[in-house]
Amino acid sequence: MAHLLMVESWVGSMSRLLPRAIREGGHEFTFLTRDLHHYLRSAPEGAAHPLLGARNVITADTNDTDALLPEIERLHAVLRFDGVLTSCDYYLPAVARIAGRLGLPGPGPEAVENACRKDATRRVLAEAGVPGPRYAVHEEWADLARAAREIGYPLVVKPVDLCAGMYVRRVDDEEQLADAVRALAEFPVNARGQRRDPAVQLEELLDGPEVSVETVSYAGTVHVVGVTDKSIGGAPAFIETGHMFPAALSAADTEAAEHTALAALKALGLTDGVVAHTEIKLTSAGPRVVEVNPRPAGNRITELVRHVTGIDLAAAFVDVSLGHEPDLRGGATGLRSAAIGFLVPETSGTLEALDGAELRDAPGVLELQLAEPGRQVKAAGSNNEYLGHVMAADATGLGARDRVEALLGELRSGLVIR
Repeated sequence: MAHLLMVESWVGSMSRLLPRAIREGGHEFTFLTRDLHHYLRSAPEGAAHPLLGARNVITADTNDTDALLPEIERLHAVLRFDGVLTSCDYYLPAVARIAGRLGLPGPGPEAVENACRKDATRRVLAEAGVPGPRYAVHEEWADLARAAREIGYPLVVKPVDLCAGMYVRRVDDEEQLADAVRALAEFPVNARGQRRDPAVQLEELLDGPEVSVETVSYAGTVHVVGVTDKSIGGAPAFIETGHMFPAALSAADTEAAEHTALAALKALGLTDGVVAHTEIKLTSAGPRVVEVNPRPAGNRITELVRHVTGIDLAAAFVDVSLGHEPDLRGGATGLRSAAIGFLVPETSGTLEALDGAELRDAPGVLELQLAEPGRQVKAAGSNNEYLGHVMAADATGLGARDRVEALLGELRSGLVIR
C-alpha cells in the first residue's frame, strides 16, 4: 500500500475519480487544502465528499508554496508520502516543486510551470519549432493595441494563467479588444484566491476543428491513448459544448495531431510521470498547438476513454505519480465511440424547469446529470456554467455524437429560465 499526498483538487468529476482510483489501486491518500468548505459545498446534500475518505485531511496555505515546502517536509517525516498529485491546474506547479523537494516521482518543476503558463508554453514551443499561432504578450494597452494590429483582426484574447476557457474571447476590432482587456483587469484574483498575472496574451485566430490528444508519459516514453474531438460554442467565448472519443478523423489527421502533441510534450520536457491533455487545431495550414495541460483531461473525457478502450486514465495518473508503470492495455468494452454533450445556458435568470430525467434509461445513455430547478443561472462565458450533461455510446461506429446531440435537443425543449 502506497501513501499519496493530494494537494487540492478540482471539485468536478476528478475529485471523485482520483479518490476511487487511489482506493482501487490498494493505496491511501492524505488531502491537503486551504479551504475544506470549498469541497464540502460541492457534495450532494447528506452525502460525504469522496475527498473526505482520505487517511488524513490537513489544512495549510496551499497558495504559499515557499512556506508550504518546509511544512510538507515535516509532514513527510511523520506520514511518509510515496507520491504527490493534484488534478487542479492552479496547484500543478506547487505539486511539481513538492515532488522535487521530497525526491518523489514526477515531471520537473520548470516543465510544469511552463505548461501551466500560456505565454511560457508559446515561448518554449516556438523555440523548439513546434507550430502554433502568431502571438504577443503585453500588459500595457498601447502595446496590446499595436500588437493586435500587427497580428491582425480577428484574434483571440487570453489570460496567461486561467483555465476552463475563462476570459478567452474572440475580438474583431479594437473596441472589442478594449472590452476584453478591461474585463480581465477586473478579475485580479482567481477562484482559488491566487493573485493573477496582469499580462494579456493575443493570438492569431486559427481555423479548423479542435481536438485533444490524451497521453501518458512514463520513464521517458510518451504513450498516445487516443484523440478526442471537441465542439465549441458560446461565441465570442470559446465554450466546450461536447466531446467524442475517438475523434472522427482521417488517419492522416489523427497522425498529424498525435505527432504535434508528442513534439510539444518533448519540447516542454513532459516525458515522465505525466498524464497530459494536449489541445490541437487542425488548421488549413497544418496542426497548431492550442495548449498543453499536464494533467488528465476534464469534462469527463477520461470516462469517454474508459468506456471505449477500458483504459483508466485516473488510475494511470495514480501509477505514474508513484513512479509505477501504468497499465495501458485496456480491453474490449463492446463500444466503438462515446460522446458527451453539455447543456449551456444562453441567458441569465432562475432555472424554473429542466425536464429529461426519463432520458436516463434511453438506449445508449451512459450518464445524465441535470441541475435542480431554483438554481441561479448565468449566461455561459466559460466551461464553468453548465446546467448538466448527457453521455451516450455507440456500439457499432462513430455515432455517439449524433446520439448525444439528439438527446440534448430533447433536454433543451424542457429547459425554462426566467
